[in-house]
Amino acid sequence: MTNQNATVLEALSLAVAAHVPVLLWGPPGAGKSSAVEDMCRSIDLTFEVVIASIREPSDFSGLPVITENGVEFAPPRWAKTLSEAGNGVLFLDEISTAPPAVQAALLRVVLERVVGDLALPDELAIVAAANPPDQAADGWDLSAPLANRFCHLDWHVDVMTVATGLVAGFPTPVIPTLPEDWKNQIPIAAGLVGGFLSVRQSLVIQPPIERALAGRAWPSPRTWEMLARLLAAAFAVECSLETKRNLVIGCVGDGAGLEFLNWVQELDLPDPEAALIDPDSVVFPERGDRLYAALSAVAGAVASDPTPDRWLAGWRVLEKAAGQSPDIGAIAAKVLAQIRPDGVSAPPEASIFLPVLEAAGLLE
Repeated sequence: MTNQNATVLEALSLAVAAHVPVLLWGPPGAGKSSAVEDMCRSIDLTFEVVIASIREPSDFSGLPVITENGVEFAPPRWAKTLSEAGNGVLFLDEISTAPPAVQAALLRVVLERVVGDLALPDELAIVAAANPPDQAADGWDLSAPLANRFCHLDWHVDVMTVATGLVAGFPTPVIPTLPEDWKNQIPIAAGLVGGFLSVRQSLVIQPPIERALAGRAWPSPRTWEMLARLLAAAFAVECSLETKRNLVIGCVGDGAGLEFLNWVQELDLPDPEAALIDPDSVVFPERGDRLYAALSAVAGAVASDPTPDRWLAGWRVLEKAAGQSPDIGAIAAKVLAQIRPDGVSAPPEASIFLPVLEAAGLLE
């Protein structure tokens, strides 16, 4: 694979591992489905291909069946196979040329992992593939609501890679094994996203105006949340900067994504572990968005190892850094409140955050 596709494959594998729906855009015959199938075979993962463009809405919403209990919506065979397997990959091919009624039926499948009356496993990964409009078979463009449920990645083709692969074989993509505690990175990633959105509020949700862009990535609360999850997985395995760039732009689009990347690059946040050891030795940023991100990082560090001493230290950090502006430390305070070790009472430093915690329903 080219360097471009190597990072795309890394981004794809992270999305599969983190169970975030991902959509590969590339010309027909470029090896998108083969790469995903090889990835699944390498770890003996169930792989079901469904060509969306030739399916009916009932293939995703379920076929109505009259039973003793009334009308039930029976799932198709591929859904039963994935349900019985307990995990696997659902590969939706040619999704961009599926009829509007089929795309509407796919909304619940992609977001909620429900087919008819059957709930698919939480461990299921959803990967889709599409051809650019100028190279696609006749059909319909991808709708904006369905596009907003995916992380979009561009699949590239390199002549030398193909020539070498035909002789020596193509490399098999590998799905990374995320650490058991990788979700502890989510508060840190969410802090970065929240800090950015606090200063770029217009980018919280920005549906595309141009029809040509409606079927690609665009920012919404859903895609920012997806990005936080993917960044957490990326932090956990220390993936490359280019892979993170693919994930960011793949979730929220070029405009919002590049702004976010530039904002992150300019950050100079203190080490959260150093802050927990000695809050007085750390200089916290004064600007609200950066302080928001720094405190969220501290909360995430405590969540990764919530011992009583670290939990109490986390409150001391919050009080020192956000004592004059409790709202900025609200998210971090909520995280600490939710991970309180058994038998440990809140320290005096937490008192300034009482209104925030009460509003969130985290106090008895």
